[in-house]
Amino acid sequence: MKNFYTILFLLSLIFGFQLNTNAAEKVEYLKTDWSFKGLFGKFDRSALQRGYQVYTEVCSSCHSMKYLSYRNLAEKGGPEFTESQAKAIAASFEVKDGPNEDGDMFTRPGKLSDKFVMPYENVKAAQAANGGAYPPDMSVLVKARGGGVDYIYSLLQGYEDPPVGITLDEGVYYNKYMYGNKIKMANQLSDGLVEYADGTNATVEQMSKDVTTFLMWAAEPHLESRHQMGFKAIVYLIILTILVYFSMKRIWSRIETKV
Repeated sequence: MKNFYTILFLLSLIFGFQLNTNAAEKVEYLKTDWSFKGLFGKFDRSALQRGYQVYTEVCSSCHSMKYLSYRNLAEKGGPEFTESQAKAIAASFEVKDGPNEDGDMFTRPGKLSDKFVMPYENVKAAQAANGGAYPPDMSVLVKARGGGVDYIYSLLQGYEDPPVGITLDEGVYYNKYMYGNKIKMANQLSDGLVEYADGTNATVEQMSKDVTTFLMWAAEPHLESRHQMGFKAIVYLIILTILVYFSMKRIWSRIETKV
């Protein structure tokens, strides 16, 4: 009998833990209208350009995007900066290159073929500059996090004072959308933090949406072409189904049915 109650107690702990875990996972993320959602979804070019600005002025000091090159900024389906604009953006960064004829490394203005400049030399340098935490690369961050764009969008707006009874360590912040509600990245956004070139009001909500849109494009640069291919495939299947239907109808029309 004692073993029976022990088993019941252990089962209650296990199922109770699972229920608490599920409850923690079922966070209702903030919702917004994403232009790239749906079969006919497309990226908003203005949002992508604004999102790049937010990344450059706010996020790039800590977070890398090592899979992107400056030439990607001018490619079709992306922010679609003009080639001259993309060249000017690349040239505004200093890239370490070399060795030269003397065997020394040197810095030069960036070119379209260069990858985005990394904020730190290596992982250890990044951890040392961020209290032991390593800022994740943002190239495919949207795909690496459960909840995708809704999670990132919500996280950027989820900073608030911790509830009563919750104590945070130094350098740790409360975010209601973060797994476990504790995050080492301080709130980076505030109204008017950047000045958009197109005159859009840079609210926290707007900046969160723009930079998340940019991150979605970085993770899925061929999303629009996939949508177009999917649409063509559906049209093809519909036409094929209609042809098969009329073909079968014609074939079976030749067979006389017995009364």
